[in-house]
Amino acid sequence: MRLTTAIALGLLIVGCTATADTTTTLTDSSSSTSIELATTTTESNPSTSSTMATTTTVTPAVGELVDFGPRAGDELMVIGVDHDDMLNLRAGPGTDQAVLEELSPTFEGLLALGETRQFQDAFWINVDSGLSEGWVSMSFIAYRGATSDATADIVSDFGNYPSSDSLEDLGLAIAESMASIDPPSRVVLVVPGSVGDLGEVVYDVVGLGDDSVRGLRIHVFANVEGDMFTLKSAEVTALCGRGVSEDGLCT
Repeated sequence: MRLTTAIALGLLIVGCTATADTTTTLTDSSSSTSIELATTTTESNPSTSSTMATTTTVTPAVGELVDFGPRAGDELMVIGVDHDDMLNLRAGPGTDQAVLEELSPTFEGLLALGETRQFQDAFWINVDSGLSEGWVSMSFIAYRGATSDATADIVSDFGNYPSSDSLEDLGLAIAESMASIDPPSRVVLVVPGSVGDLGEVVYDVVGLGDDSVRGLRIHVFANVEGDMFTLKSAEVTALCGRGVSEDGLCT
């Protein structure tokens, strides 16, 4: 039996990667046109001759490849996600892509794979969560910077140790005191209040209008006296946008 295979390509393919499903994705930052690979196989024998044709549709990765963003191997963390929500790790750039994994608001240890794409006015980062490789929105990731004790600054700003009959309200007031007005920051409850020997609550303040400092994570500890919560101490972690130095400063 003689087997002859002819493969017709509609255009020159520069490179390709595999998506999470059975479709093969061609990486092409300048085109969203699907490419059809047509394969025709002819089989012959003395009594019959048959031809079988199969067509595979290949969709290039969406979005434009950009030359900035986290470098391959950089470690990132989730920021600015509400405590009752999750950050979606998707199969490709864009909110219409399949969700591979849901990341908690305090997830750390995302490993950047060195590719950033712009799609529909948003930037998407290719990362490895340890379980899945996929894409997350740049708006919800940062480098972990240094953590410092902000208690003295808070007391100075308020004129005393602030207190409230609600632990979360106390944390919110402290977080809002660190937010910017122009541009307006977004204040997010990341870890709801809990009470043991001390009360604890965590807020993120994101969108400070600084390219190097994407936001702050504020961990508030409070003394509990009856129905009142009074600030004991507060730790503030810098959420860096471009990178972090060896001593924890945003670069």
